[in-house]
Amino acid sequence: PPAAAGPVGRGEARPAGAQRPRQGRRAPLVLVEPRGARGLAPGPVCAPATVRCVHNDVTVPDFSAYRRQDVLDATASSQSSSEARKGFSYLLTATTCVTAAYAAKNAVTQFISSLSASADVLALSKIEIKLSDIPEGKNMAFKWRGKPLFVRHRTQAEINQEAEVDLSQLRDPQHDLDRVKKPEWVILIGVCTHLGCVPIANSGDFGGYYCPCHGSHYDASGRIRKGPAPLNLEVPTYQFISDDVVVVG
Repeated sequence: PPAAAGPVGRGEARPAGAQRPRQGRRAPLVLVEPRGARGLAPGPVCAPATVRCVHNDVTVPDFSAYRRQDVLDATASSQSSSEARKGFSYLLTATTCVTAAYAAKNAVTQFISSLSASADVLALSKIEIKLSDIPEGKNMAFKWRGKPLFVRHRTQAEINQEAEVDLSQLRDPQHDLDRVKKPEWVILIGVCTHLGCVPIANSGDFGGYYCPCHGSHYDASGRIRKGPAPLNLEVPTYQFISDDVVVVG
C-alpha cells in the first residue's frame, strides 16, 4: 500500500487529488463522569431533559357563590331564562329612554327660557291707559314699544257713520265691529301702512287720520279709504281690565 503522505509544509506542493483537511469541525464535547474521575471526553449530544409545564397541584378558585342561580348549571339551555333576561333588557332600555327624554326636555326648556324676554322688558311691552282722561271726540297719542299709539274716544255720530260703510268700497275690507271691542273706543298703532309715517288725527277727507307724506286718508275706524296705503292701520292686542282702564300689549 502507498505510504501515507505526511503533512505538507509551507511552500511545498500539494499532491494531486489530495483533499484539504477540514478545520474547525470537531466532535461535540459532553460532560461524562467515569468512575473515580471527572473529565471531558468526545461523545454524542444527549436530548434535552424533560421540562414540567403542567401544574396539577394548583387549586382553582370557585366563584359559584357569586354567580346567578340561573347560570350555575353549564349544561342547562339558555332558553329557560330568556324571558327573564329579555324583561330586564326591556326595563333597562325603557328607563334609559325616559331619563334621556327628561334630560332633553329640561335642556330645551332652559334654552328657550334664555331666549325669552326678561321681566323688565315685559313690563315695558305693556302700557296701561286711563280712559277717563280722554274726552269724547278726541284722540290721544302714547308711546308704546317705540311706536305711536292712538286711542280715540269716538262720538255716537262717528260710531254710526263707520258702521254703515259699505265693505265693497274698501281697499282692505273690514267691518268696524271687527276692529273694536267697545264701539266708543278705537285703539290703533299710529304708523301709516304705506311707508311708516305718522298720520295726523282728526284730519283727512273722512275725518279720521291723514298721512301728509303721501296723502293716505283713513276713517275714524282706521281703515284706508284713499291714497297709496295698501292696508288699514294696525290694531294692537289690548284688553279692558275695568270700565276706565285698558292695558295694551
